Amino acid sequence: MNRYRCRSCVGATILAFLAVTMSILADETQVDWFAPLSKLTGEYVAEETYVGEAAVIRSARKIDNFDEHDTILRFILTPRTKFGVLRLGLEWEHFSFGMPANAPLPNTLQELAAVIGIDVQISDSILARFEATPGFYGANHLDSDQINVPFIAGGTYIYNPNLQFILGVSIDVEREYPVIPAAGIRWKIARDWVLNAVLPEPRLEYTPTKAVTLYAGANIKQTNFRMDDDFGVNHSIHRLDHSVLSYSELRGGIGVDWKLASFVTASVEAGYQPYRAFDFYRADIRFHEDGSAPYGMISLHGAF
Repeated sequence: MNRYRCRSCVGATILAFLAVTMSILADETQVDWFAPLSKLTGEYVAEETYVGEAAVIRSARKIDNFDEHDTILRFILTPRTKFGVLRLGLEWEHFSFGMPANAPLPNTLQELAAVIGIDVQISDSILARFEATPGFYGANHLDSDQINVPFIAGGTYIYNPNLQFILGVSIDVEREYPVIPAAGIRWKIARDWVLNAVLPEPRLEYTPTKAVTLYAGANIKQTNFRMDDDFGVNHSIHRLDHSVLSYSELRGGIGVDWKLASFVTASVEAGYQPYRAFDFYRADIRFHEDGSAPYGMISLHGAF
């Protein structure tokens, strides 16, 4: 096992939090468990990230000067029921890479999935979430061979209004390590300061006004995609036909959230992407970063 494969193992463990986005923390922006059952509520995200030109390498093969566009659209309804708060919606994420023509890596990765879940209040101090995202996880063309059903289960323990602990598990049969546990903490350090140490987006937040939040943090991404049936043939590596690609990256930066209205927040973020990997782990082919790049992100998101 070489040092890059070892680092991949460590990375897989760190990325355990990726699917466990436990947003059911107990503050004023979260679920109102006593709202009328008939009230229709939901949440949405529209986000675009651009990453500048960088490089990856495998042995002596280097692929450089390619950039990245990462687009996310998500819309989830959260109707209240007597059993809990349902989570029903759709999400789409699209990666576009400016790969050279001869690169044995995809120009496009995309996910189109449903969101099916429920948030349950087990007691005054414990909230739980169960959520599946069945959908298509592929490259240029989406078909039935690329269907996958990642699943998370987790809970939040509310120690007090200023401190919550998060514990969960992520399950994905296409991942090199299908079952991975995770943990995190959210701590309101002072009136205007919050440590939100919950992956995939841990960050330190400072809120000088009700409408503005400044933050510094990271964004850890890892998703598994199945390549097209002829991907390997087209790149003269036959074992990559219909192969599973585990794509991961790490971003770190600073940003600002500006609450434009009760139902919409605009975010702007800038920073650096020090880590990226394209890992065909079943075929033992892995490209890792050999040149990093700055990035910029803008988004609109909110709840209603």
